[in-house]
Amino acid sequence: MGAALAGLFSADPPVVSVILAEIRLPRAILGLMVGASLGLSGAALQGLLRNPLAEPGLIGVSATASLGAVLVFYFGMASAFALALPLGGIVGALLAVVLLYALAGRDSSVLTLILAGMAVSSFAAALTSLALNLAPSPYAALEIIQWLLGSLADRSMDHVWLILPFTLVGWGLMLASGRSLDALTLGEDAAATLGVSLIRARAQVVVGTALAVGAAVSVTGGVAFVGLVIPHLLRPFVGHRPSRLLAASALGGATLLLAADIAVRLAPPQPELKLGVVTALIGAPFFLVLLLRNRQAEP
Repeated sequence: MGAALAGLFSADPPVVSVILAEIRLPRAILGLMVGASLGLSGAALQGLLRNPLAEPGLIGVSATASLGAVLVFYFGMASAFALALPLGGIVGALLAVVLLYALAGRDSSVLTLILAGMAVSSFAAALTSLALNLAPSPYAALEIIQWLLGSLADRSMDHVWLILPFTLVGWGLMLASGRSLDALTLGEDAAATLGVSLIRARAQVVVGTALAVGAAVSVTGGVAFVGLVIPHLLRPFVGHRPSRLLAASALGGATLLLAADIAVRLAPPQPELKLGVVTALIGAPFFLVLLLRNRQAEP
């Protein structure tokens, strides 16, 4: 490992250093960034909506980002321009925010926001299915399905630099909402009396989620359950104040996704497991356990 790192600064780096710089390092960085975005957005949305089952897909960001990337595949732009795929995903995520506020309005209730998000998500999923149904060839349909399963394979530093600005702005907006989310635990009326702007808090979380998660989905495809699982795992350790949970969830999400990607690479090859499949296998049982615990806690 030391020789590989030293070779990075050599004028004629060895093959192992080239593999580290061009393949392993971008994949690891993207895994950390994507995991942090999903974990942070899950914690922020659970605090905003005061719903323990909230996650990025609830407001339609994941579905519209996926739709944007699928359309890039459908119209053949992915083969003509290498970065067309992530750009399509980012545009799709930003479109989700426009649609969400067009349907729900700026000063909407939590219930209206959730219903608008479900409507956007359902419509984007329907259009994605339509694109699959009308795919010009079986190969195009297979390519879309493979991408939707989620993966960090064959990513480069170009993808890292492309999503970095959107990711950093998204993180900043969500982390800045911590005080407002703490106040919202007392209820919207109490938060308003404390001087918290509910419109601003919602905008920070929703736009921050769209930027960070949209950028993440645009390079990895579908990666489920990270935003749902991580806040629940870490809440007992950091307490129930959303502001304390935000940074911890970002770190936890980064750790979980990087570990899942390592498991994908260590698994027997041919064919390689997809990252989204591994996270779903981890998250789905956790979701069922959470549901059973909630039922047992009911009077």
